[in-house]
Amino acid sequence: MNAGAPVTDLPIRFTDVHIQAGATRILDGVSLTIESGAPTVLIGPNGSGKTTLLRAAMGLVGPTSGRISWGSQGEAPRRRRAIVFQRPVMLRRSCAGNIRYALYAAGVPRAERESRTVELLRLVGLQGFAARSARRLSGGEQQRIALARALARDPDVLFLDEPSGSLDPQATQEVEDIVRAVSTRGVKVVMTTHDLGEARRLAGEIVLLHRGMVIEKGPAEQFFAGPRTDEGKRFIGGELLV
Repeated sequence: MNAGAPVTDLPIRFTDVHIQAGATRILDGVSLTIESGAPTVLIGPNGSGKTTLLRAAMGLVGPTSGRISWGSQGEAPRRRRAIVFQRPVMLRRSCAGNIRYALYAAGVPRAERESRTVELLRLVGLQGFAARSARRLSGGEQQRIALARALARDPDVLFLDEPSGSLDPQATQEVEDIVRAVSTRGVKVVMTTHDLGEARRLAGEIVLLHRGMVIEKGPAEQFFAGPRTDEGKRFIGGELLV
């Protein structure tokens, strides 16, 4: 790497990655490159390996065999990656306190934390919630605070595991609006969803997984216009993949 070259986690490359838990093979020979650009959305039936692939891309799970590398860093510890799970845990603090702690953990100087907290609350549409207890918020509001905490790391890549999986339509729309906003700011979003409507609305790229394998990958518009594989055709047609 040249001196002065920007340090980035992109692209993320999976090379023949297998992940096993005991006798269960969760990912089976995955080769995949995740590059900058519009959101990459992972779809597939339950148990297809979506969440494990997301966690492996974050660096939380190591491959049983194969290799995962991150941009110019190679096989390096995570730096500018952040992840939000479907049911995030709120600290026993106010909304602003949750975000300030995330900024502290990310190494943001104390003098910058207050202005950044205000900025992040505004980004997720909760600027009037600074003093409220985060644990007393609705599920959708907690998910938005979790997004603000993740963005406190100023990530290159934001991983979202079923970000609207348990939310009502209004809260889902609010979360999707945040995904669009951060994507236009240059943050690469990689997310899982079981909702094909959400995938259509957000994805620039689709990755279809089944039985731990990447079945199909390509531009979302092309995928939804006409999947190349039988599994893809059956999946978007509403059939069960078993």
